[in-house]
This record gives sequence, structure tokens and C-alpha cells, in this order.
Amino acid sequence: MDGVIVAAFGRHYEIDTPEGRLRCYPRGKKSSFACGDEVQVLPGGDGQGVIEALRPRRNLLWRSDAFREKLIAANLSHIVIVVATEPGFSDLLVSRCIAAAESQEITPLVVLNKADLHERLPAARAQLEPFARLGYEVIEVSALEGADLLRKRLAGLRAIFVGQSGMGKSTLTNAIVPEANAATREISAALDSGKHTTTFARLYPLPPARASEPAGWLIDSPGLQAFGLAHLSAEDLAEAFVEFRPHLGQCRFRDCRHEAEPGCALRAALESGAIHRRRWEHYRSIREEIAAARRLNPGW
Repeated sequence: MDGVIVAAFGRHYEIDTPEGRLRCYPRGKKSSFACGDEVQVLPGGDGQGVIEALRPRRNLLWRSDAFREKLIAANLSHIVIVVATEPGFSDLLVSRCIAAAESQEITPLVVLNKADLHERLPAARAQLEPFARLGYEVIEVSALEGADLLRKRLAGLRAIFVGQSGMGKSTLTNAIVPEANAATREISAALDSGKHTTTFARLYPLPPARASEPAGWLIDSPGLQAFGLAHLSAEDLAEAFVEFRPHLGQCRFRDCRHEAEPGCALRAALESGAIHRRRWEHYRSIREEIAAARRLNPGW
């Protein structure tokens, strides 16, 4: 029967089927499934089953370094990148998540949580200004109040919360899906980072925006401290920076590396202000990391 993976724990998965939820295992040693995957399962009795086949994916969100890859979620419409006024967040990680989403035609949405901490709000807004300037939607909320706006925005979508630990993803999940009962913990102020509260991805159903439309779902995922993109080529990475797209292919030299070559269209756009300098720094940092990963593992 058909089913959707709603939770992934290493080599076993919880799958919702028309006949209820099953705990399933893949055939063989390979276990390359993600939350949100649509699969065919063979029930085996006692609430268990075997995954027989994977349905074609519309997209796949995943991260990788030189030697490892981690599947995060599949068949998404939106990636909701959760940051907060406290603790501090990495705008480079935001750029990484957006690049991963753009490469898979997933719509990014940035949520600035803990917006009630007014003294920290201006600095957080300034960090997010380069993304807002590009047209990426930024929603300011407080997980303890005002989550109704986000609940309405996510209605009918197939979305995932991603972000660093301590940003309040699980608290937001509880506010939007009260039955989730996701665990939350206090922030470790000494480390200026959150403590991991979600150890695996889990999918929760969301109501449709209108009764005549299909329902959606929300995936709460573990906190991220890194989001490697070693699986992207240099060309894919440049294409994933939306502000680069009008200038790609316009350089004087076809093999331009966008460093010191004369006639580089990207560097001209940077000097004119069409490309934000902070985003340019993000691009170069990720590009160098990808190059290093490919030197370590030419198999990419």
C-alpha cells in the first residue's frame, strides 16, 4: 500500500498509510529515505512493515560534506528558516539553506522568532536585510504569542522548519500544531547556542487554507550547526544565488572564476551594489568549502 514517511530513526521509519501508522524497515542495507517521502510498503502484521519502493520525488533537501550526506526531507513546497533575536544566528547558514532550497526549486521563507525582545530586534533585522532586499519573505513572530500569523501562512503548504539549535523551532511547532508536544529546553546562555531538543525529523499534518484545497504538513527537524553543500557544482551554487542569475554568462571569459579576471560580470555587479557584499562573502565561503570537499573526495 502507499504511505508517507512521517518520522525517520536511522534504519526504521514511521509511515502513515490508509490503514494506520506502521513502523517499517527498508529491504537490504541501503536506507536512503527521508521524511516526506512517498513510498510503497508491504504490511507485515503487528504494526510493522517493509518499504518496497520509493515514489518519484518532486525535490529533496539534503546536506553533505566531503564524505557524508544527510537526507533531510522530500517533496517540500517551502523551507522555513527559523532564526531568532536571541541567541545569535548565522546569516551564512541562512544563505546555505536558501542555496539548498533554490537548487531544488523549494520556496524559502525566513521566520524571525522572539521578536518581542525589542532591544535585540534592530540587529537581527539588519542581518536579514540582504535577504529581504532580494524579495525573500521575512515574518516576525514570538513563539509564545502571535504564532497565529505563521499558522495561517503555512496552511496547506508542505513545509519544514530548519535552523540552528535554540531558535525556537520546537516551540513554534507546539504553537502551530498543539498536539505535537515537541520537547523544548532553555537556551544555554553561556554558549550562546541552544541545546538540541529534536533528535529526528517528524512530520505533522496541517489544515488546508480552504476547505476545498488539499491539506499540508510541517516537518520539525533537528537543530543545525552546519549545512554543507558539497553535492552542488560551482555552476549550481552560482545559480542558487538568485541575484547572480542576471549576470551569469555575461563575463568576458567563459571559464571566469569571478576572482580577479578582467570583464567579470559578477564582480562588476558587486561593485555597482547589485550584489550585496555580505552575500558575496557567503558565496565565496561556500564555493571554497565545496572545492576543498571535492579535493578530498573527487567522487563528488
